[in-house]
Amino acid sequence: MPRLTPVLGAAGATLAVALAGCGGQDAASRKPPPAVRLHVSSPADTTLVDGGTVEVRGTVSPPRAQVRVQGRPARVSGGAFSALVALEQGPNVIDVAATARNRAAALTAFRVTREQRVTVPDLTGAGVDDAQRALDRRGLHLRTQRGGGFLDPLVPHALAVCEQEPVAGADVRRGATVRTVVARAC
Repeated sequence: MPRLTPVLGAAGATLAVALAGCGGQDAASRKPPPAVRLHVSSPADTTLVDGGTVEVRGTVSPPRAQVRVQGRPARVSGGAFSALVALEQGPNVIDVAATARNRAAALTAFRVTREQRVTVPDLTGAGVDDAQRALDRRGLHLRTQRGGGFLDPLVPHALAVCEQEPVAGADVRRGATVRTVVARAC
């Protein structure tokens, strides 16, 4: 194998040392840029709400950082940010990202559950099928229990709701069960 001889001699060695020194430290010992600091103050993770929207608020540093909530730009003023987020029925995951020049990005996510509430209708006197339809329209479930005395099967009327729990007018979560007592004569 032929031996390589230095062409530039001392000048080449000086140039090599100078080039090696350019850029200061090697890539492995360089510190990464400081991360953007991001704090969501509201809503808290696992919050339950009954409305169709929620306002996400928090702080960011540096104060000129850009913040995106659910991929959309948030309002940022003096390091405080806010954004209004539309919620789907049930659990929602909301993500927040903050970026700034020469800084590592900051990301977070939290859960908000939209729990829509509905008013229980008055079912007293309604037939079982009518009660079922009224509750289905509101996203509620029906559970019936047979009532009436021992002569109830002899009464020539159809089954109707005599009692209900929760009572008419109560606000309950969508998906709740309304328990009824049905009989031919209340």
